[in-house]
Amino acid sequence: MARSALTGTRIRERRTALGLKQADLARAAGISAAYLNLIEHNRRRVSDALMERIAQAMGVDPVALSEGAEGALFDGLREAAAAAEAEGGALFQTPDLDRIEEFVGRFPAWAALLASRQARLAALERVVEAYAERMAQDPFLLTSLHEVLSAVTSLRSTAAILVETEDIEPEWRARFLQTIQEESLRLSGTAEALVGYLDEMETAETGLSSPQEQLEAWLEGRGWHFPEIETGAISIPELIAGAPELASAAARTLAEQHLAQLIEDARALPLQTMQAALADLGPDPGAIAARTMAPLAQVLRRLAALPAGQPGLGQPGLVICDGSGTLTFRRAAPGFALPRFAAGCPLWPLYEALARPTQPIRALVDMAGRLPQRFLTYAISEPRPTGFDGPMLMRATMLILPAPADAAEAPARAIGASCRICPRLDCPGRREPSIVSAAG
Repeated sequence: MARSALTGTRIRERRTALGLKQADLARAAGISAAYLNLIEHNRRRVSDALMERIAQAMGVDPVALSEGAEGALFDGLREAAAAAEAEGGALFQTPDLDRIEEFVGRFPAWAALLASRQARLAALERVVEAYAERMAQDPFLLTSLHEVLSAVTSLRSTAAILVETEDIEPEWRARFLQTIQEESLRLSGTAEALVGYLDEMETAETGLSSPQEQLEAWLEGRGWHFPEIETGAISIPELIAGAPELASAAARTLAEQHLAQLIEDARALPLQTMQAALADLGPDPGAIAARTMAPLAQVLRRLAALPAGQPGLGQPGLVICDGSGTLTFRRAAPGFALPRFAAGCPLWPLYEALARPTQPIRALVDMAGRLPQRFLTYAISEPRPTGFDGPMLMRATMLILPAPADAAEAPARAIGASCRICPRLDCPGRREPSIVSAAG
């Protein structure tokens, strides 16, 4: 694939237009945020494999990133066509994708305008999605917005009294004017603090607010794989020592627990055993579990922890939840969106597995998005005893793999990231209205 000196610049421009954070794109592409930063400033070359991963993570054609404006223009028009088709409605006819090149050739300025408007719309949608998801969980935003609404309501009612009452006494008029002044000051102060907070959210490229995010950033930086664990050449404290991403004691505790699980899995399923099984059986967790006599959940975790480049795996994703449905581990597969704050999609096979303990579930799924993508998922729920007198805890694990080519036309389950940002209006599992749906 052709490369130019500005490939990194195009990647940065497209990422910014999509509203993606540098850390999120790097994690989805399987590289560190620092390395992506070097790429975006044209200080590192991009291999074909890495270009494919970056393009897939952003939902664009790799040609759009490598060939420049014309390739990006075609991709922007395809996105606009996909969005119009997803919206449906009687006012729009299905765009003729086969005539994109003709349209660009005859009306280049109009094509560029349409593509730029589509990119702007997509960027705004991403911002709204991020803020909506954050507001659902962030107490500061909830409190600040309540303060703003309270102040606006007070100002409106006070002003209405002054306007509608003609013979109000001077003493009461003075009190109402004093109230308007005080509420105006409260409103301006709260709004200023809120804007400052939102600005921090927008500009923090690699801000890690929770221990789980710190752990995930560290694992992403290591490529989700630890060669030291395969050889047993290093201890857990040595692996964790000096990791800048693990800034809190809670994050280091999570890292210790995760590494202990990785060590247990590696001992039960050594790297050579897994690689031989993959070569013979392909990425079939059920077949691998039958050959190795290992628990299926352990096989799913092990497949997601193998070094990059294993045949048939691509860039696997892995999500784990407890019995409450809370995601306790998140490794996103490119194109499979995982919520940072809100709850996940109730139609995920992960949650179905909770209701069917120990029963393996294999499901082909279509992830909603501007350009929907298809994945093959494997999920299972396993009990975690806490002793004879303790409660029975459940843990569900789901491995996410790219759908095989022969599954392109097969029936698939329609899912999303979470209800709040999913555009599927007729979803039977919807729990709340979507803020990005196409319905009026």
